Amino acid sequence: MRKIKVLIVDDSVVIRNLVSEILSSDSQIEVVGEAEDPYIARELIKKLNPDVLTLDVKMPKMDGITFLENLMRLRPMPVVMLSTLTSQGADITLRALELGALDFIEKPSFETLIASKDNFKEQLLTIIKSAMTVEQKKYSLVQSVSDINLTQPLPFNGTKRENHLIAIGASTGGTEAIKSVLVNLPSNSPAIVITQHIPKTFSARFAERLNESCHICVQEAKHRQKIKTGYAYIAPGDQHLKVTEKNGSLFCVLEDSALVNRHKPSVDVLFHSLLPMANNVQAVLLTGMGNDGARAMLALKMQGARTLVQDKNTSLIWGMPGSAVQLNAHTDICELKQIPELLLSYAELDKKQMKEAF
Repeated sequence: MRKIKVLIVDDSVVIRNLVSEILSSDSQIEVVGEAEDPYIARELIKKLNPDVLTLDVKMPKMDGITFLENLMRLRPMPVVMLSTLTSQGADITLRALELGALDFIEKPSFETLIASKDNFKEQLLTIIKSAMTVEQKKYSLVQSVSDINLTQPLPFNGTKRENHLIAIGASTGGTEAIKSVLVNLPSNSPAIVITQHIPKTFSARFAERLNESCHICVQEAKHRQKIKTGYAYIAPGDQHLKVTEKNGSLFCVLEDSALVNRHKPSVDVLFHSLLPMANNVQAVLLTGMGNDGARAMLALKMQGARTLVQDKNTSLIWGMPGSAVQLNAHTDICELKQIPELLLSYAELDKKQMKEAF
């Protein structure tokens, strides 16, 4: 099996050495070169033809975002961003994902380097290996999503069922897939709850950026917040999001408990909380690594929920939706662009029509 060829682009010699040491320790990976700025990187890409790039954001001569934009236009390839988990870093990283970066990983500071090295190693190796499962054509797909501006929403007459709820789970590639779904929904859309694997410092800004692009209102979820029509609620990056019903209304519940499937927030946790109301739920699994959400989606299906998974062709990584398909947890497999219309058409059905149609 051919080794994965990686080019490291970072102006810090300490980080370059760290990343090189970690990657070289794995027999499946070969570090073919290092570059301290994008101009050197550009020449090395031509010469070495790497499979994957690790890319810093702040570099001399040209910033990482400008370089990434040029790269995705001229030579699309898997890029893993090394990001700082700050509010400024959130904006830059989310922009990188819009431009087609595969994923990001927290760049360890000098102060935390020793304590965080093992965790950094595990994350980095997992992401680099997952990059090889992505077909090159998928990057133009991601970029087409990022170019979406505020458009006319899909027609919708309103849901005929009280407390009808849409629940979405996603991971790698999910920030842009979620955006693709939400921008098409009208202001009277059924309420939506979302778990995206994302750090604490990124989730609020992610919600804000979505809110700027959508007709519905998008917020980071708050504990005991009432769930309302026309709103989407994003799980905070360090807490599980659940839904509970009380006195005929639905509420968000945030829980700071253990990781589930190595994640917090976890899609499985969100989906499991919906079991008591499953026959009035549409659950959706979008692109992402791993299998989070698959088992709980199966439980929802068995309790009468409608369950949609994004198809392999339009998923950046078909881990989570693919795991659901393996379990036969889905009622439908569909292209990303089909999902908004399918969600709305189902929401328009009354209980009698649901039984006749499904």
